[in-house]
Amino acid sequence: EVPILISEDAVISQPAKILNFLRKQKYNADYELSARQGADTLAYIALLEEKLLPALLHTFWVEAENYCSVTKPWFASRIPFPLSLYLPGRMSREALNRILLTRGGPPLYSLTEVEAQIYRDAKECLNLLSKRLGTSQFFFGNTPSTLDAFVFGFLAPLYKVCFPRVQLQEHLKQLPNLCRFCDDILSFYFRLGVSGHSPAGQDSVDANLQKLTQLVNKESNLIEKMDDNLRKSPQHPPRKLTTLKLAAGGEASSPPSRLSP
Repeated sequence: EVPILISEDAVISQPAKILNFLRKQKYNADYELSARQGADTLAYIALLEEKLLPALLHTFWVEAENYCSVTKPWFASRIPFPLSLYLPGRMSREALNRILLTRGGPPLYSLTEVEAQIYRDAKECLNLLSKRLGTSQFFFGNTPSTLDAFVFGFLAPLYKVCFPRVQLQEHLKQLPNLCRFCDDILSFYFRLGVSGHSPAGQDSVDANLQKLTQLVNKESNLIEKMDDNLRKSPQHPPRKLTTLKLAAGGEASSPPSRLSP
């Protein structure tokens, strides 16, 4: 799971565990916050995970065009073969199951109804974040806090990744203060950009991504065909070899003309 923090021999994943680890190392971005601001931080983080996260999972892992052209080759390029052919599909199924388990109860029974509702909730969440940020640089003034890190982690991938289907992305780009919030953090803390490449090299990155997508799809199709051929091939039970009885003289009596398995 991402994000992942590697510190010496420790490997920590998930935002909450990373923040707890940093606090134990005396790094606390919320040190100067008041009790009310700390409560607001917890409330907005819960809002992000309940309202925005399902739509992000759907955008990256369930929406067919986005998954096949962006998410699958993106993750497969970082996973060793042959797991790269299997794990992205399993992650997609897990994302769909999580959405249905958490948001698929009454009165939302069909997948279409669930999709419509999670996108409505996500847009409402983005509107609330935009209103809360206002014209400030960060959510609690001029210094970044835990809430800023959480919001950036949710918004930056949605803001920067080039998706074929951009329903939620289009809504985010209509909120200029949230876009400016992402741009400021990227320019100040991630000077090479999200991908680590300069804009001049973006064309080559896109071309490599396209080639990788084609390669992963070909390998997946090949594996599926091999599985189908194995299932359809006839299966015969093993037969015993014919035994030869030796006569008294040591020669085989009435030897068969041919041995077959």
